[in-house]
Amino acid sequence: MTFKINNLTETAPFLGQFLFIRVFCKFTSMNRFRILLLIVTLFQLQVKAQDTAILKQVFEQSPVLKDYFFGFSLYDLDQNRFLIGIDEGKYFTPASNTKVFTLFASLKHIGDSIPGIHYVERGDSLIFWGTGDPTFLHSKLDSHRVYNFLKNTSKKLYYAEERNVEEPFYRHGWAIDDYDEYYQPELSTFPIYGNVTTFRAEGGKLKVTPQYFEKQISIKEKGENKFGVQRDFNQNRYVLNGTVIPNNYINEKPFKYSTEVFIDLLQDTLGKAVEVVQVEKPQNHQVLYSTSTREVLREMMLPSDNFLAEQLNMVAAINQYGEFKTTQLRKDMEEGYYKYFTDKIALRDGSGLSAYNKVTPRSMVELLLMVQQEIPDETALHYLFPTGGVDGTLKSAYSLDGGEAFVWAKTGTISGVHNQSGFIRTRTGRRLVFSFMNNNFLGSATPARKEMVRIMTFIREKL
Repeated sequence: MTFKINNLTETAPFLGQFLFIRVFCKFTSMNRFRILLLIVTLFQLQVKAQDTAILKQVFEQSPVLKDYFFGFSLYDLDQNRFLIGIDEGKYFTPASNTKVFTLFASLKHIGDSIPGIHYVERGDSLIFWGTGDPTFLHSKLDSHRVYNFLKNTSKKLYYAEERNVEEPFYRHGWAIDDYDEYYQPELSTFPIYGNVTTFRAEGGKLKVTPQYFEKQISIKEKGENKFGVQRDFNQNRYVLNGTVIPNNYINEKPFKYSTEVFIDLLQDTLGKAVEVVQVEKPQNHQVLYSTSTREVLREMMLPSDNFLAEQLNMVAAINQYGEFKTTQLRKDMEEGYYKYFTDKIALRDGSGLSAYNKVTPRSMVELLLMVQQEIPDETALHYLFPTGGVDGTLKSAYSLDGGEAFVWAKTGTISGVHNQSGFIRTRTGRRLVFSFMNNNFLGSATPARKEMVRIMTFIREKL
């Protein structure tokens, strides 16, 4: 039997292995260790390359993804490198993935607690200014600190109305048709009751909060088949249809905000007079803090609250500049942080309601890496993201794997858009960051959501 050295692996594999062992044994123990380490590393890289190749096939063979525009980016936290990208540098409408930018801005510019009011005391007077704090008399978040402070003071109350505020009640690119929807309250420098009226069925009757609006409700003579509430476009007049109120009915309707409405609501709930003044805020004003920032961020992220997101940007701006300048805040965040992204981005709001927002999957991953640097504790980080199969907007999307959650991600959904960006842990313990963006599909987001879940579960099981 004749062997050719240059064809060992084809004619006699065992001889090649034999010669390798003889040569390998001639090295010192330290050099042998280094060679073994190199071999193991190369083997691991080959296996991981095979893993990503298989993953690419999963995307290529998807019967769902071929029908619309999608992009994907996956990053390994422990290896500090991108593993795979599919159209990761192309632009998508992020929808509520935009809230991750608000999360990062809040971490940078809002401390542990939300400033509830700025105020000064002068003789028998207490003058106070709004900070954009969304929690005052909020149904889920109010700590009552600001309320109790204003309620219990013996001083006369004066609300200092902000002048020359460049903050419209809607952001650029918002749909005016949605003025009546719970997810689009008007924005303001001093929110109250979340800037919504809540209608709730109690004992066969309709309870209205705040009660101030009860006198502005009328009933249609001819009701619809389904009970509903609608607000007039330009005023706080609510119309109910005449059908029976369902036992579990609850709905929120944004009210038309104005200084006059705010003062009426404030006086009504405090049971005392509040006058409006225009006073320049002194530098030595005091701050009364209201609520834990962490809890407000969680409430913004898990149910994806647009109102909280926009108001948090206002709070961050007042902290940073002493004025409500959210456009300047977005510009400075871009120049200070987002300029380090591989791709440029465009943001016009803080919630994702604007269709003008444009980001790439790769920039979403790079943003998540910045957030992870701000919150290195994994438990604290995951607390601020919906957990697949557990809570938030991912509660019903994923199943637990052996009783264990494995995805923590922000969703984003508007018409023709459904995205997820966040963190995933594989069965082998790999910690990955991902952004999966789906745009320009017709109809329901359910097929896109189910396909994302299928592929992310594949990553959990196979990588």
